[in-house]
Amino acid sequence: MRLLFLAVLRRHTGNAVTAERVREHLEAAGHICLLKDTSDLESSSEIAHFIKAEKLEAALALHLYRGGRLLQGHGIPFGIIFGGTDLNEDINQREKNQVMGKVLEEARFAVAFTESMKEMAQMQWVDPVFTREVKAKVKRTPGVRLLREMPQEDLHAALKNCFAVLNSSVSEGMSAAILEAMDLEVPVLARNIPGNAAVVKHEVTGLLFSDPQEFVQLAKRLVSDPALEKEIVANGKEYVRMYHSWQVERDTYQNLICTLEGSTEE
Repeated sequence: MRLLFLAVLRRHTGNAVTAERVREHLEAAGHICLLKDTSDLESSSEIAHFIKAEKLEAALALHLYRGGRLLQGHGIPFGIIFGGTDLNEDINQREKNQVMGKVLEEARFAVAFTESMKEMAQMQWVDPVFTREVKAKVKRTPGVRLLREMPQEDLHAALKNCFAVLNSSVSEGMSAAILEAMDLEVPVLARNIPGNAAVVKHEVTGLLFSDPQEFVQLAKRLVSDPALEKEIVANGKEYVRMYHSWQVERDTYQNLICTLEGSTEE
């Protein structure tokens, strides 16, 4: 893949050293990585011309504001790497803060070098008002605990010790949490929305509820009916095996990438 990598490249600075190291990583994987100083491509028209002239397919930027903003709106996918200036200085300037938020919305991925940088970014952009509201509500609710993110193996271990997994989302595409629970043989209760209903068949692979009262009713039923629990668990496991096989998914993606390579050769 032909990549554009934007960074501030003043000699003998940490940015320049980091950018060169990342470029070497990418080229070691077989990509062509054109490392450019942000000062050399300061306007949108210059970026557009360079992308077209070099037939670039994707891009990467070191620094959300200094580099990331230059990649918006050009029709190629890009990712960003947070820099210290982003979170120590630019974040405090309202106009730059807003720009950086828009860049994050468009970026395919974002890399932070430390947990503290990641947490600062999440507090600033993952919706802090809503986060505070959720934490306050949980704190006032007996029997409910809010846990931080955890490694997948730890999460799966916790799920196996649960009686059921609840998905109360009001919007879902395809819930990985539901599929993981089914594969781990844990019963699922999910809000009856299109995304969940596409995966959970009521009373077959799980239980669907439409309001809090129905959730309570179904949860009590699940607790008191071991036969229903056993049937749901078995059907859920089989559903994942038939329709969400890891190996089938892997083969599918590999075959799809091969079709892209064929198109390039033509």
